Amino acid sequence: MTIIELFDYNYQYCSLISEGKQDLKEPDVVELKNCRTCGEPTLRNFLSLGPMPIPNGFLEPKNLDKGEDYFPLDVAFCEACGLMTLKHVVRPDIMFRNYVYIPGTSKTIVEHFGKLAKDSIKRFKLNKNSLAVDIGSNDGTLLKQFKSYGVKVLGVDPAKNIAAEANKQGIETIPEFFNSKLAKKIAVKRGEADLITATNVVAHINDSVDLLKGVEILLKNKGVFTGEFPYLLDLLEHSEFDTIYHEHLSYFSIRSLLALAGRVNLEIFDVIRTPVHGGSVQVFFRKKGSSKEPPKSSVAELVALEKSKGMDTPVPFDDFAIRTHRKKAELTKLLTELKAQGRRVVGYGAAAKGNVLTNFFRIGTDLLEYIVDSIPYKQGLYTPGLHIPIYPESKLLEDMPEYALILAWNFTDEIVNKNQEYIKRGGKFITTVPLVKIL
Repeated sequence: MTIIELFDYNYQYCSLISEGKQDLKEPDVVELKNCRTCGEPTLRNFLSLGPMPIPNGFLEPKNLDKGEDYFPLDVAFCEACGLMTLKHVVRPDIMFRNYVYIPGTSKTIVEHFGKLAKDSIKRFKLNKNSLAVDIGSNDGTLLKQFKSYGVKVLGVDPAKNIAAEANKQGIETIPEFFNSKLAKKIAVKRGEADLITATNVVAHINDSVDLLKGVEILLKNKGVFTGEFPYLLDLLEHSEFDTIYHEHLSYFSIRSLLALAGRVNLEIFDVIRTPVHGGSVQVFFRKKGSSKEPPKSSVAELVALEKSKGMDTPVPFDDFAIRTHRKKAELTKLLTELKAQGRRVVGYGAAAKGNVLTNFFRIGTDLLEYIVDSIPYKQGLYTPGLHIPIYPESKLLEDMPEYALILAWNFTDEIVNKNQEYIKRGGKFITTVPLVKIL
């Protein structure tokens, strides 16, 4: 049985993926029945991005003819607590055991992590006797910042290739998925943590309750857990549809996080909005009863803001779906017109979100000749699904195509700043978020 038969999708391009593809094994994907934050069976579908390959499943040239597995990318929101979620969960080892996103290659993220570490050390009075644990620590970029201040650090990341690199660089990293069972082992071996961080990780984990139980086990009584992830309000208002992909299972509102915290022995005591990744929130958790200080007003203020935006109703979600399809029409029209004029367009940034855009919009090498990217891991590979070749950034100046579509739009400022020579020579960038436009 093919994925098309299994999920009864009826898309114009189904014929492109129905031949020569591997059958979808039942254990590889499961359908979510209940909300993972509040536990209620109140999920309402409102958008489908269709069957899609894993967006970080880049291919070597030798594997281009071997076929790829496609998984459903359907989106729902919980009418009980306001969580936005994928309806289908792909087995995590398919996505994370050999990972290609490296935060240390971005100046924007390195600077952001530097500020996060500095602020955390000052606010929570961390010192050389403190232990900071980072869940989903990747190449150790954040932990390097803490270590530079003398704080003891430990990373946990299931991507064995990246965990190995982090260990080589002196950041002790456990190459496993974080859960309550592993938390017990770490607590016994290394002691409880003063600070636990998880940047763009909580949304990747299906069993959110077990994740927070693990945090509760590993955290000291007066310790703090800081989770950072894209904020649902920003995602909806900025039309950030390409942030939706298989790795990102949850898209949190503060209301939905309060529902999740209510299922374990943790409470949210502060929330800070930050512009990183198109609009994110840093959410601070502590053990219930560990402090006599009441939660900051920021928590109630954001819940009130979400209500004022109608996020407890279907309206903003349905509007988001409409704008997503409108953006598809606008961008494909622009690229088709440029092609008809004899203009050349390439992509900039082989990001997972870019692969969501190209696959959903059906933008292949007929409209986008190739993609340039700064990460050596990706250079020489091909994008999943449409097999667009990836080259080093230097090719942009060597080749001088008239236009470059920014696929990693969350780094637009950084990309534009580092490519002033391309602009001086007449090159132009195209962006898609929040609007489709030529810069």
